Amino acid sequence: MFEEFVNYIRKNNLFKRQDRLLLAVSGGIDSMVMSHLFIKLGTDIGIAHCNFCLRANESDKDEELVKNFAFQNRIPFYSIRFNTKEHAAKNGISVQMAARDLRYEWFKKIRLENHFDLVAVAHNLNDKIETMLINLTRGTGLTGLAGMKPSGNGIIRPLLFASRQKIAEYCYDNHIDFREDKSNAETKYTRNKIRHLVIPILKEINPSVEETLNETAEKLSGIDEIVSGFIEDIRSQTSKIKGTATFFDIEKLKKYQKSKALIFELFSPYGITGSATGDLLRLMTGKTGKQIFTKTCRILRNRDELIVSPLVTNSQENYKINDVEDLLKVPGIKSAGIISAGAGYGIPRKRSVASIDSEKIRFPLIIRGWKRGDFFYPLGMKQKKKLSDYFIDRKYSLIKKENTLILESEGKIVWIIGERIDDRFKVTESTSKILLIH
Repeated sequence: MFEEFVNYIRKNNLFKRQDRLLLAVSGGIDSMVMSHLFIKLGTDIGIAHCNFCLRANESDKDEELVKNFAFQNRIPFYSIRFNTKEHAAKNGISVQMAARDLRYEWFKKIRLENHFDLVAVAHNLNDKIETMLINLTRGTGLTGLAGMKPSGNGIIRPLLFASRQKIAEYCYDNHIDFREDKSNAETKYTRNKIRHLVIPILKEINPSVEETLNETAEKLSGIDEIVSGFIEDIRSQTSKIKGTATFFDIEKLKKYQKSKALIFELFSPYGITGSATGDLLRLMTGKTGKQIFTKTCRILRNRDELIVSPLVTNSQENYKINDVEDLLKVPGIKSAGIISAGAGYGIPRKRSVASIDSEKIRFPLIIRGWKRGDFFYPLGMKQKKKLSDYFIDRKYSLIKKENTLILESEGKIVWIIGERIDDRFKVTESTSKILLIH
């Protein structure tokens, strides 16, 4: 087992000898065996344990076991307690998904704060096969069929080569303490249904089904690497990234629209499922303003583009600005200050810079998202204009409109931030002090 462990690490280049590894240890048999193997290997490690507070006293006993193990082996120990059910209810997700999100976010935080290079998790061969079957059942592409990968996104899985039976044998041979999660025997969860109900039937058909499915996953993983490279080339040719959004040129996409499989692979990183690919293809020929949503993204048709942006669930935040220093607390504002308006002062012509007559504003200022009915006097104009009309003239997409912030003084718009100031607040020959915002 140890020799296979070492060979698997070398074969997949999971980490360098000098790397520091943070081990995710639940107290179950897989993670305790993984910890034992790493201690034997002599790697510089730390142990991180999440208590999800889902099994009352049992969860506390898990934590105590892992804590004592780390102490006995003089390994740095990190732990945290989560109100997992509350997080799941608040975000409208399952308890299992909530636990997954919470632990990976925390692992990343601990890794960065304590200068670890990678996080090691104890997924095994059976986990890989179960994931493959779950993805197949729900509908997936090549990446999903390939199952778990040995490494990616700062995570390594050094036990993917080992079956549960092999792990159990090593555990008992080396007298390793662990705790059994009784919920693993229940069949109300999808993974457990696959584990206890589906795989035993498949074994009746093929006693070596685990090895067979693993070989299939390995082949598909190799094919996936080839296809992924091809897809990335197409993505680079048809899209551009601006900020957090990706802009696809519809005209360039049209040559691929007859291949539903290719379009699926191209947009699957944004949450598109097989069943939603048809909706995406219809969006490509739809009208401006039409949009579809995935679990993670919004895809909007805007003139000649498809704009993919992260799904934002929270409304845009308002900021109350009591003094100039408060402006620096607003994301996106690099600098702000009051300067004297000398005779030689040249007004910057960049949209990202605002020169405002400071005597014409009154604190507190407000920074907020725009709303319907807003109007301003565009710089150089004496007539007011609705922001909605201004956005149409400037060919703003729906996403850009939603992300636009305005600076307001006493109910009057001073600046469409990053775009244009209001003529009423411009710098003139009589201006003595200027509020300069980058």
